[in-house]
Amino acid sequence: MTNLSGANLNNGAAVGPQGEGRDSPSTFPKYPAYKDSGVEWLGVVPENWKVSGIKFFTDLITGITPPSDDLDNYAEEGWPWVRPEDLNDSAKPVLASKFLTDQGWRFCRKVKRGSTLICCIGTIGKIGFVDSDVCTNQQITAVVPRGNGKFFFYAMQALKPAFDVSATGNVLRILNSERLGNVTMAVPDHGEAESIARFLDHETARIDALIEEQQRLIELLKEKRQAVISHAVTKGLDPTVPMKDSGVEWLGEVPAHWVLKRIKHVTLSFDQGWSPQCENQPVEDDMQPGVLKTGCVNGGIFRSDENKRLPDDLELVSSLTVHAGDLLVSRANTRELVGSAAVPTVSYPNLMISDKIFRVRVMKKEANSRFLAFYLGSPFARREIELSATGASSSMLNISQSAIADMLFPCPPVLDQERIVRGGGKN
Repeated sequence: MTNLSGANLNNGAAVGPQGEGRDSPSTFPKYPAYKDSGVEWLGVVPENWKVSGIKFFTDLITGITPPSDDLDNYAEEGWPWVRPEDLNDSAKPVLASKFLTDQGWRFCRKVKRGSTLICCIGTIGKIGFVDSDVCTNQQITAVVPRGNGKFFFYAMQALKPAFDVSATGNVLRILNSERLGNVTMAVPDHGEAESIARFLDHETARIDALIEEQQRLIELLKEKRQAVISHAVTKGLDPTVPMKDSGVEWLGEVPAHWVLKRIKHVTLSFDQGWSPQCENQPVEDDMQPGVLKTGCVNGGIFRSDENKRLPDDLELVSSLTVHAGDLLVSRANTRELVGSAAVPTVSYPNLMISDKIFRVRVMKKEANSRFLAFYLGSPFARREIELSATGASSSMLNISQSAIADMLFPCPPVLDQERIVRGGGKN
């Protein structure tokens, strides 16, 4: 058996859950004989594999959208109707989020189970596998195999770069059925295709499990990090110092030598940016002017690449650019992210804040901007921010300048703040 690149998996490599996958693909024994595929990017393939366009091994079915003005076509439950947002780029079966009535189902072209769905308008190459009969909208082309469905699914994943090259259009990318069908692929006999599919099912499931385990660990570490920071900015680093009641129920005790202050009492300026109409792509280098997006402060970490390039006919507003040590706070975002804060460690003279970001400059003798950013990420501050946030939609809430400025925080001496920041940064 070979993998999709033609490495032989039969000689000494088990198939299925009995032990395959212990070797990396680079160490698989080679297939006895190869031939030139005739396609530069495909290279050589096993001698007995067939090489031709996708259309010679499959049937291609482009989807349809039933008339949306006829509500009798749609239902809360019924026949699955798949759209691009349902595609999961995974071997796990696609789950449709929209359904059709019998009438809507009759209007559409049916796609049988075991087929691979490919988004061919917009996000070219996004794919999914179906284990039941479905219909799709017109953005999706179904690859209905005349062989092992899972093999063709994995083959379509491997062909994504070729799909992108074959697509046309600059703004809206389109891969029509003719161009899709002409993309060259290599196909083994039925038995070998089944063996490859079983191997890949097992290996991808094993890798997915490892990824899931690592993601759980990352979440636990994030929680640990937040707990360490939250304790430091409300209780300090010295467990032996005398404590006092803060007078704020949700804050509890704080070190006796700390003072409760409002953020506005330690700031020099509180600015809001400008959001001109920009291209939806980041700047290409540090010399190009850009506007920071709200995501630049998500997670308490400043990300300069979260920006949009300023159009050539607009000038950068230098008074709105970002300096090292500025406290940046998102003014608008989801409930979980509104009020996120971060501090850049270097200046960005060609990046300016948008109108959805506050730029706070602090009195350096009174406060450390990173200490304030840490505090704004603590559960105590998050509680206040989420209670103060307003908006009709839960997907986009706003917080006012006064809500941030009037927020109380436990303020240690600035040297203590700096020590906490150094300790919190390491943790």
